[in-house]
Amino acid sequence: CALPEHILSVGDEPRQVLLRVYGAILQGVDSLVLESVMFAILAERALGPRLYGVFPQGRLEQYIPSRRLRTEDLRDPDISKEIAVKMSRFHGMVMPFNKEPKWLFGTMEWYLKQVSELTFPEEGQLKKFNHLKTYNLQEEMKSLRELLESTPSPVVFCHNDVQEGNILLLAGREASSSDKLMLIDFEYSSYNYRGFDISNHFCEWVYNYTHDSWPFFKASPENYPSRQQQLHFIRHYLSEDSGRRGDTTHEEQARIEEEMLTEINRFALASHFFWGLWSILQAKISTIEFGYL
Repeated sequence: CALPEHILSVGDEPRQVLLRVYGAILQGVDSLVLESVMFAILAERALGPRLYGVFPQGRLEQYIPSRRLRTEDLRDPDISKEIAVKMSRFHGMVMPFNKEPKWLFGTMEWYLKQVSELTFPEEGQLKKFNHLKTYNLQEEMKSLRELLESTPSPVVFCHNDVQEGNILLLAGREASSSDKLMLIDFEYSSYNYRGFDISNHFCEWVYNYTHDSWPFFKASPENYPSRQQQLHFIRHYLSEDSGRRGDTTHEEQARIEEEMLTEINRFALASHFFWGLWSILQAKISTIEFGYL
């Protein structure tokens, strides 16, 4: 949205803003309030766009000339490096929210309860849904919880949805070696396990959501980051985190990297399970034409 050219702005009033209107949401009203508070704090810390106002159906944000990243951009070493640095800074923040890591399994339990009560009127969707239920999702989540409870992973403030559509490439800074990216869309942000945030980002290397025919996404598992690409990300993440961790020897660094590789790739299972449940629910409530199921 923008002021007409013949209208003068008052003081430091912005001439352009982004109007965000909420669609079908699963988080509830309380989560929207928390997100607005979080958005304002991140803006104050220059980690997100400014917040100009909120209303029950949406909010007004700073308009930032930019484009969203594309899936293939995530594999660019310079971009991957900056995402790692930005994520590390994000994880280093102390936020005034509940610091218990209840979000991941709490949300999945809520999703799973709703999924268990679903039915689909359309025969094709119902057939797919019934096939999914044969996997005993409750037992799958129990096994996942047991695995992750035995996997050390620091609890930090996580974005929880660092995919290409939530990363802006700032106009005029495309050739810059740093500070050319900005994270946006904090609706899932909360205290959570570090391994989930990083692994979820790695999973997004696989999916292109701009495919122009049904199901309107394309999965390319071969694009999941290789060991070297994961280490490239991990090393820059840890380099940004070094002030909080202190100096480490070469042997300690190598050990930390190997432990993080294990941590991240175990938590990738949680990413698939989380968004799988989310997608089943979206297939029921969303009006967007997309192959959720």
